[in-house]
Amino acid sequence: MLDAAAAAAATATADRPPVERRRRLSQAALAVANQKVRRAYSPIVIAGAVRLADFLLLSFVGIALYFGYVVRLSGFHWEYIAAIFGMTALAVVCFQAADIYEVQVFRGQLRQMTRMISAWAFVFLLFIGASFFAKLGGEVSRLWLSAFFFVGLAALIGERLFLRAMVRGWARDGRLDRRTIIVGSDQNGEKLVEALKSQDDSDIDILGVFDDRNDNRALATCAGSPKLGKVDDIVEFARRTRVDLVLFALPISAETRILEMLKKLWVLPVDIRLSAHTNKLRFRPRSYSYLGKVPTLDVFEAPITDWDMVMKSLFDHVVGAIILLFALPVMALVALAIKLDSPGPVLFRQKRFGFNNERIDVFKFRSLYHHQADPTASRVVTKDDPRVTRVGRFIRKTSLDELPQLFNVVFKNNLSLVGPRPHAVQGKLQSRLFDEAVDGYFARHRVKPGITGWAQINGWRGEIDNEEKIQKRVEFDLYYIENWSVLFDLYILLKTPLALMTKSENAY
Repeated sequence: MLDAAAAAAATATADRPPVERRRRLSQAALAVANQKVRRAYSPIVIAGAVRLADFLLLSFVGIALYFGYVVRLSGFHWEYIAAIFGMTALAVVCFQAADIYEVQVFRGQLRQMTRMISAWAFVFLLFIGASFFAKLGGEVSRLWLSAFFFVGLAALIGERLFLRAMVRGWARDGRLDRRTIIVGSDQNGEKLVEALKSQDDSDIDILGVFDDRNDNRALATCAGSPKLGKVDDIVEFARRTRVDLVLFALPISAETRILEMLKKLWVLPVDIRLSAHTNKLRFRPRSYSYLGKVPTLDVFEAPITDWDMVMKSLFDHVVGAIILLFALPVMALVALAIKLDSPGPVLFRQKRFGFNNERIDVFKFRSLYHHQADPTASRVVTKDDPRVTRVGRFIRKTSLDELPQLFNVVFKNNLSLVGPRPHAVQGKLQSRLFDEAVDGYFARHRVKPGITGWAQINGWRGEIDNEEKIQKRVEFDLYYIENWSVLFDLYILLKTPLALMTKSENAY
């Protein structure tokens, strides 16, 4: 009877879905991590978008006034159009020189308005002076020029008032904050927190402090910021809430402690900096990057940020939509073949690792018998696996089973066309999870995963049955992350069909 009970317990344990390992956080850390946080907006992208908006707005005003007044009287002349674009481009340059393309300036009113009016007036004075010396003053309509100045100025003021309201709203929602955690809960950490909090118009939002010590050298709070846990907790904390910056308050002389911590933290998709505010050793000013007036030394930077992220997102959505459109007939044929081959749904969803270790649902064509489906991929598909259907063997060999992931790219936005392949959350090498088998495995999750990748076109796809295969995947994925560009993505995408035909020996 006892044997029967033990067998029943063992069967129940085997049937129970595996529990993912998650590090426990302190109550203070959980209180911060459970707060609702919205996606951040890049100040660099905002400033670039405002530059473009200024150029388009002023060009539209100048051309509209030209066609509405000058063309009706004296006909069309290309010289006016060239002058409008030249003046508009010069205005953007002057605005840049006046330092009004900064998010902190967008929040204000008087400072940006006075600088903008002065720069816009300077552009017209320069144009009038150039026209005088070129003896073109009599050929330029004075009424058009006056209207361009005043209407353009009114349009700029209206645009800036609208922008000010938007930026203030984003600031209230925390979209412009750099969510920061401090490493070092001692006097150095307290001085750093005080220095950051004392700055006006700072975008630094200090979430709390972490320390690797539990003795009396670690303070419970640093200038009002609570200690949230130990350094080992940072990785889990950063996966539960948005963290943009990790700032070390430790002195450079503590290099051994810093290196040990960096080995744990470099896998995160965040900026990591070393504060230099208390260091006696000083470098040239250009060696530092500044948080307000606080000098810092860059250690690691988050990959694919700002305009790079915008370009990659555009590439994914535009190219992905085009590929999806052309792939729809093939997908319909595959779906029909799966339906005719075995009972069950055509598609299935599988839990996989996404960006920053978040769990995402990835769509695939069903290649296993429905009653033997393995949504967590706890068992690796091997050669001649009896769970694989006849159609399943073909679509797995040719990677046609991955085509529904285009829906993830175009509609759900949790996959890229190109990136490290998203492994199943219970993916294992023998009895060890992948992150246990390879040091730094989670660093491949610093970018969004992809349908195809640098590792796949180099032959590292399919079954993982030895340590070299998973190590090589991680190695190629990290190379991709460090060397990313749109052209690199395009190259990988174009090479993928050839790689599928010539390097499919490990795909079962």
